[in-house]
Amino acid sequence: MRIKNLLWLVAAMAYGQQTYGQTAVKTKYSWDNLPQVAAPKFKKDTLNIMKFGAVADGITLNTKSINEAIAQSSKKGGGVVLVPAGLWLTGPIVMKSNVNLSVSQSATLLFTTDFDQYPLVEGNYEGLPSMRNQSPISGTNLVNVAITGAGIIDGDGDAWRRVHKDQLTESEWKDKVKSGGLVADGGRTWYPSVKTLKGQQTTNPGAIVPGKTAKDYDDVKDFLRPNLVVFTKCKNVLLEGVTFQNSAAWALHPLMCENLTIRNINVKNPDYAHNGDGLDIESCKNVLVEGSVFDVGDDGICIKSGKDKAGRDRGMATENVIIRNSVVYKGHGGVVIGSEMSGGARNIFVYDCTFLGTDKGIRFKTTRGRGGVVDNVHIKNIAMRNIVHEAIYFDMYYFVKAPAPGEKVVIPAVTEETPEFKDVYIDNVVCNGAEKGIFIRGLPEMKVKNIYLSNMVLKSSFGSEIIDAHNISLKNVKLIVDNPKNNQNIMVKDSQDVYADAVKL
Repeated sequence: MRIKNLLWLVAAMAYGQQTYGQTAVKTKYSWDNLPQVAAPKFKKDTLNIMKFGAVADGITLNTKSINEAIAQSSKKGGGVVLVPAGLWLTGPIVMKSNVNLSVSQSATLLFTTDFDQYPLVEGNYEGLPSMRNQSPISGTNLVNVAITGAGIIDGDGDAWRRVHKDQLTESEWKDKVKSGGLVADGGRTWYPSVKTLKGQQTTNPGAIVPGKTAKDYDDVKDFLRPNLVVFTKCKNVLLEGVTFQNSAAWALHPLMCENLTIRNINVKNPDYAHNGDGLDIESCKNVLVEGSVFDVGDDGICIKSGKDKAGRDRGMATENVIIRNSVVYKGHGGVVIGSEMSGGARNIFVYDCTFLGTDKGIRFKTTRGRGGVVDNVHIKNIAMRNIVHEAIYFDMYYFVKAPAPGEKVVIPAVTEETPEFKDVYIDNVVCNGAEKGIFIRGLPEMKVKNIYLSNMVLKSSFGSEIIDAHNISLKNVKLIVDNPKNNQNIMVKDSQDVYADAVKL
């Protein structure tokens, strides 16, 4: 009997490790074993927002009607909430579990520019807790939720954003000034309101301070621009088919979600949109992004996991991610990891993607103070053209000045605040046009390490630059330098174990 009970206990422990003990048993993901993502399921029951009094005249504010339809659908067990063809003006929409908000072709959900419709709420922005205006679409602690269809969701973000004069044509600038707001900074910048200007002039205006209420932030309220769509701590999320455009800040921000599918969407922001990211996947697990197009004012597809101590304390990596068959046009980067990656990122698979005209192509960015480990990243079959700066980019000096040549440097000790990039595999990349083909720069105390670059043709004005790196492999890489005055195709500094095999210059 004792032997039988012991065997049962061992079997139970083994089952528990496999089922619940993710720290004990971890799946080894690879190209032959990609992560799996569960999709939401919905009842076919459909509620039309018109039955709740919604009017498609572009004037009537339909906030109450749309939210009532969503709440009623969820209460009855879920289904589809239909936005039919037409122009539907609305304020913030709050999603509910088991609801698929379906925006029909020829339908536009247009969010009002009346800032008073967006109350200040405690949210999260750029990896830190922050007061923000309520997002046009949001949901928290939901299960089975979707936004689908072939229509348009428009945040009318130009009403929220400051704009520099040199970012617009002369006629655009005149129209902007006539629209209201105010001009400051010696006539160089248009601001939507006095509150926006004050927020710009205030250090960390949205920082959560114990004892402060929403009312205490009212004098900078308009500066605290909302992200267009925010899902927080949700499971089984689907975004499919819709065009998301003109976000006031980031367009799509899934935060601490599990089983996230983003398929065949379009995300559009003006190239002058400050913080106009397309998709920021933060501290999420099991993610699929496919068949989508991004043309935005900041990073295209970005992986994050919190900033500095707040991100480390959260301790939630973005992991088990597939990004495929997608295109990024304008943007600060095509596929980006960082800079807020303090919770780490791992098991990332990117393939069959195209970047056309982005500032950088494949971009890794961080800095001292972040902490976090980024590893087991696999990228292949990437086509790039007209990249403004670097095609492949690793940098651990984001938003800080790197030491100048000959400058005496005090190297800090490695702590939990020291970030780390390692174990990255990039294969089969073609880039026709860039300022620099490859740029890798680590920290003296924490090298960028174990980076494997293979089967590439990179045409650029400068070949490659490798600084403070360890175990960097270039195999079958062709660097075509189109600047005949530049004879430095490969520059290596303060690095160890840099391997070049069949590298052609």
